[in-house]
Amino acid sequence: MKTLVIDVGGTHVKALVTGRRVPVKIDSGPDMTPRQMVKQVRAATETWTYDRISIGFPGPVRDGRALQEPWNLGPGWVGFNFRRAFGKPVRVLNDAAMQALGSYRGGRMLFLGLGTGLGSAMVMAHLLIPLELAHLPYRAGKSYEAWLGDASMKRLGKHRWRAHVLRVADLFTAAFQVDYVVLGGGNARHMKSLPAHVRLGSNANAFTGGFRMWDRELGLRTPR
Repeated sequence: MKTLVIDVGGTHVKALVTGRRVPVKIDSGPDMTPRQMVKQVRAATETWTYDRISIGFPGPVRDGRALQEPWNLGPGWVGFNFRRAFGKPVRVLNDAAMQALGSYRGGRMLFLGLGTGLGSAMVMAHLLIPLELAHLPYRAGKSYEAWLGDASMKRLGKHRWRAHVLRVADLFTAAFQVDYVVLGGGNARHMKSLPAHVRLGSNANAFTGGFRMWDRELGLRTPR
């Protein structure tokens, strides 16, 4: 069975199918609706064959459906029927959760996605748990996302920003009693030396996670 994995972002939509190594990249942005995304992905992958689809969505997801409209894309995502639009079985996860699933190497793991905002998820006892930590209060009346997001990195400078990332990693390690923290997302590349319990992830793990969403042999349980 071949799986098409779609990673939906505010700047690009990336798609990769089983057996290929290089994803296709489609421009997105504030005018992209889900119907346009489906149309453009189908056009970009018209020569590919696949049996099922995994979608990483930039927002909270429950029972395979978006709960909120993404702030950096067009309208219409809440309630959109991807299975009907693609004509194939579809599973949808929060994008950070999908990358967390691809980053998992056993034990109890916390994933923090460092990008425009802050994504988060846990895997423990082979259960994937999407989280929404970004808007909890952290410091000076501002949220974790306000301190760890892209705007804060530019405002604080990378040295001070890195210090906050590692401090938050320590706070969450203690709070959730995890074995290790994986830093993913586009801004993870700006991290330097890391303590033993913090590891650097990769955006490519989002595709690994998308493939794993259908892999029963791993024994990983993911939200439906």
